[in-house]
Amino acid sequence: MSSSPGSHPILVVDDDAKIVRLVKTYLERDGFAVVTAADGRSALDAITRHQPCLAVLDLMLPEMDGLALIRALRSQDLSTPILVLSARGTLADRIRGLEDGADDYLPKPFSPSELVLRVRSILRRTERDQEGSTLRPRIDAEQSELVHGDLVVDPARYEVRRSGVPVELTRIEFQLLLALLQADGRVLSRDQLLDALYGREATEVLDRTIDVHVGRLRDKLADDPERPRYITTVRGVGYRAAPVDAASAPAGAGSAQSAGVTETGR
Repeated sequence: MSSSPGSHPILVVDDDAKIVRLVKTYLERDGFAVVTAADGRSALDAITRHQPCLAVLDLMLPEMDGLALIRALRSQDLSTPILVLSARGTLADRIRGLEDGADDYLPKPFSPSELVLRVRSILRRTERDQEGSTLRPRIDAEQSELVHGDLVVDPARYEVRRSGVPVELTRIEFQLLLALLQADGRVLSRDQLLDALYGREATEVLDRTIDVHVGRLRDKLADDPERPRYITTVRGVGYRAAPVDAASAPAGAGSAQSAGVTETGR
């Protein structure tokens, strides 16, 4: 039998009662506690009251649609994993869901057994955030802040500040930034970044997922990909942290020198 992290339930949000019963039955059969909501506003209330360890939600919801719900949740909660379960299953829909902050996307019609496997996979990734590996971002309470030009990343507090101003990132965006900075200028391929963020078992993650998350991260950091200060694209290979002098320069300035990251308190 499985159990939700910290005994927090999984939230299932769908206006189709049959879908809710089906998902609830399979998750409970696997040992998870489940709470449900039938519309977006009720879901926000359930999130506040129950603090779920993960949310499974449809996109076509009354009161507040699923994408608006994701954005509202991400505006106040950057860490709760979100699995979208929707009949809107085109590539564009799936990318849009990831862009708005979802962690995974399962189109309808779906296999309940696959949904449970994806839930378990997401929760394993979340629980392993603290473990660290060669590429997996190292996050622990004792780790010093990382300073990259005017960017300060505090792994212990999951905080990012740019020129002293807080930048709100989702869990995945934070881990992506941390992985690039901890690589200390090395180029990381998309496959390496997928492994760092999702683990080797995540075989169904979209090929464009990393590009989507990098795009979102750049937007939040006001980072111009043509004159990068924080994230540099290496054509045909992947991404790396931009040179420190580029991050220290005024916005719009570029540089070709090597990257480097310093840690305060070391």
